[in-house]
Amino acid sequence: MAVDPEYEKGLQKAYRLLAVRARSEKELRTKLKEKKFDDQVADRIIARLYELSYLDDEAFARQWARRMAVDKLSGNRRIGISLQEKGVDRATCEQVLAEIRQDVPEREAIRQVIRKKLRGGKLQRQDGRGKRSLAQHLLGRGFTPDLIYEMIREAEEGCRDDDGQSD
Repeated sequence: MAVDPEYEKGLQKAYRLLAVRARSEKELRTKLKEKKFDDQVADRIIARLYELSYLDDEAFARQWARRMAVDKLSGNRRIGISLQEKGVDRATCEQVLAEIRQDVPEREAIRQVIRKKLRGGKLQRQDGRGKRSLAQHLLGRGFTPDLIYEMIREAEEGCRDDDGQSD
């Protein structure tokens, strides 16, 4: 069988891309297309990477979601959108999020974000503008409004003594 230089060049490019970080099939296809590899060559490269187990959208999604949930403290909405932009199907997104949230619940992620954002300060000392800013920050991280307001209320109540007085 004759060696196809275009295929070999594309395969080497794919290896380099995957050495940097895991990628979804869609991301890899896009990169190969940007480098002017035709669809037939890209199909062969993708098929070979699957054979070698170097490409696995489910494993990629799990890794990506964990990084966003644990390292970036992102909410489910943001993680789901990010995965879908990378070509991961909705069912896989939902499955991976369910797995990740068993280890790192969204509520705990919000608590951590609130602690970091306040840097030891009390939420009750925040005026309305400060609380709105915190809520906007959490919305930007992909948490739902209902959960945000529930967790802000919980954080406010946590600042009170048993007799209802502020610290």
